[in-house]
Amino acid sequence: MAPAEAPAPPAADARGGAHAAYAEVYSSGLYRRRRWTNRAALALSVATMAIGLFFLAWILWTLAERGLVALRPVVFTQSTPPPGSAGGLLNAIAGSLMMTVVGILVGAPVGIMAGTYLSEFGKDHWFAEMARFVNDILLSAPSIIIGLFVYAVIVLRMGHFSGWAGAVALAIIAIPIVVRTTEDMLRLVPVTLREAAAALGAPRWKVVVLIAFRAARSGILTGVLLAIARVSGETAPLLFTALNNQFWSTNMNAPIANLPMVIFQFAMSPYTDWVKLAWAGSLLITLSVLLLNIVARIVFRQQKAG
Repeated sequence: MAPAEAPAPPAADARGGAHAAYAEVYSSGLYRRRRWTNRAALALSVATMAIGLFFLAWILWTLAERGLVALRPVVFTQSTPPPGSAGGLLNAIAGSLMMTVVGILVGAPVGIMAGTYLSEFGKDHWFAEMARFVNDILLSAPSIIIGLFVYAVIVLRMGHFSGWAGAVALAIIAIPIVVRTTEDMLRLVPVTLREAAAALGAPRWKVVVLIAFRAARSGILTGVLLAIARVSGETAPLLFTALNNQFWSTNMNAPIANLPMVIFQFAMSPYTDWVKLAWAGSLLITLSVLLLNIVARIVFRQQKAG
């Protein structure tokens, strides 16, 4: 009879070995350094966010404290007054709305079409790359430079300030925002949707209009809303284009009142009633921009959820 084989030695406990390796790594100096580096970076990030939120809350509190006192019904029913008289901001609100609407009606279609070309047709072409470069420059250019440009091109040739010149300046500011947002949103549309429509025999323009635009419409609308929020509070371009008008006027071919210029003029004055109206106008612009940003984020979130 063959002798019985000796029993094999017990296998090492894999779980115990993993725990031992983990304990060795945990106790090493490299892990401790990474852990403290992570904690330091997290603490700095939280502190930076807290500082930003503190100053934002401070600004909003100051605007609310001083603006709500002056925000009375007369602000929406009367035009800007002379010093020492009662009045409101009706003409400035109307002028700002008119120039903003005209600027967006001009800038939004141009921006959407340019963004569509960059995303759907130009892509990596040299002309598209150059257009993106110029668009990035315009996106970060100071608004006062755009105001000086419109002043030299339109105001000097017309011989006077006008609401049309102000609307053109606002349109130039809005275009790069809409271009960037439109291109980014169209690039997020899956290529398979375009391929499916092309496989059914749809021409390229129908693929773009009926497929890509429908899929990205919420993002494109978000870009337009962000552009409105940006141009609604611009002061420097209007200083060189639309200037100001103390009286009620809807003539876009002449100097026209606008809220940013009225705030600038009234806030620098020594008259108490003008300063109060400046605070009320500042609160109105802040609330309108805040509301537009909230609407844009809600629309963008709905697009992500869809």
